Amino acid sequence: MLIITAPGQGAQTPGFLAPWLDVPGVAERLGAASELVGLDLIRFGTTATADEIKDTAVAQPLLVAAALATAGALASRGAGRAGEGPSDIRTDAAAGHSVGELAAGVLAGVLGADDAMRLVSVRGTAMASASAVEPTGMTAVLGGDEDAVLAAVARHGLTPANVNGAGQIVAAGTLAELEAFAAAPPAGARLRSLQVAGAFHTRHMAPAVAALRDAATHVAVTDPAITLLSDADGAAVTTGKEWLERVVAQVAAPVRWDLCMKTMADLGVTALIELPPAGTLTGLARRALPGVVQLAIKAPDQLDAARDLIEEHLSEPDGHGHLPEWRLIVAPASGTFRSGGRGGPSGVWGDGIPPDGGSPGGRPPGESTVPPDQQQLGTVVARGGEHQVAAPWPPGSVEIIEWLVEDGDPVSEGQPLVRVQPRDGA
Repeated sequence: MLIITAPGQGAQTPGFLAPWLDVPGVAERLGAASELVGLDLIRFGTTATADEIKDTAVAQPLLVAAALATAGALASRGAGRAGEGPSDIRTDAAAGHSVGELAAGVLAGVLGADDAMRLVSVRGTAMASASAVEPTGMTAVLGGDEDAVLAAVARHGLTPANVNGAGQIVAAGTLAELEAFAAAPPAGARLRSLQVAGAFHTRHMAPAVAALRDAATHVAVTDPAITLLSDADGAAVTTGKEWLERVVAQVAAPVRWDLCMKTMADLGVTALIELPPAGTLTGLARRALPGVVQLAIKAPDQLDAARDLIEEHLSEPDGHGHLPEWRLIVAPASGTFRSGGRGGPSGVWGDGIPPDGGSPGGRPPGESTVPPDQQQLGTVVARGGEHQVAAPWPPGSVEIIEWLVEDGDPVSEGQPLVRVQPRDGA
């Protein structure tokens, strides 16, 4: 089974698109994308400096345009055949890291390349503006015990903005919070400050979510033609509407690439191709997905090797393998998890939750704000109040597969709490 992936912000390097301009169709696609976003993406991808392409409003359109233009080249089988586009590429599955999700959506046939460029233009500009409101930043945490790292991140009021697997977590928040975190780092972990404009994928990006949601109302989507993974929880989304809602919300929510790779393993992925500017995602897969063949496409002379890999590993004629039926419910905020919630009309709960709405520890529940068509699982108690944790299916229709935390555990925003599976008919 084959998956094609698209990298996120930070993967770009000066001049990375220069060798691609001689490939039929690439310059034309980059030129069309430049007109849509009002930026000279060819210049930014070839002669611009590192500082110029670090700008969020530039980097995000550049990355999506690069992924789509080179995917079109990969889809063009044979010399001079430049008519194919990125949605013509042959693959079983697609996934993108952060802004790369927009490119993955095009590969899966959910939206057109032009709409992806319009959305990424709004996304990049809005996230740059949100970053200017308050001094914020991001710090990479390398190594250390994952649970201890996440606990330390939560203790300092930070968000694990990227949980990438392979011992990589990115903490994000205000500069003051990051300074306090650096003064008391988790045991065995190395910290590296990232040169980014702000705390992406945290509550600080809420204004950008609103801007992107407004832009998304003008975009037509269809259901994925192949397996399409979501950064929110690694789940394979089955409708274009759900995918678009997740992509919008993801701007202010953590990226769970570790869970995407977990799903890749569950699906039986045997080969992973990363589109330019490649290297980051294949590097993570090298440690997290042993035995999976990886190819980071960095130059046009690797296209034939990529096409050979597609022929060798493509498994499903229609692009759909077995989709995982389980879903992960993640923490809506950082704080202390308290289990228990509202039972269904029949009093049916999954394993470990009593039907009377109390918690396993006997704590009486507070007043619930969960809609009646959702199953409450507990709350996260934070400094600003309680945040309800719920599964988006009717009470009594969800089976608990595995609790990943215990009552009273400290949790971070976006941290998986429980693995659930909707019952038949849910």
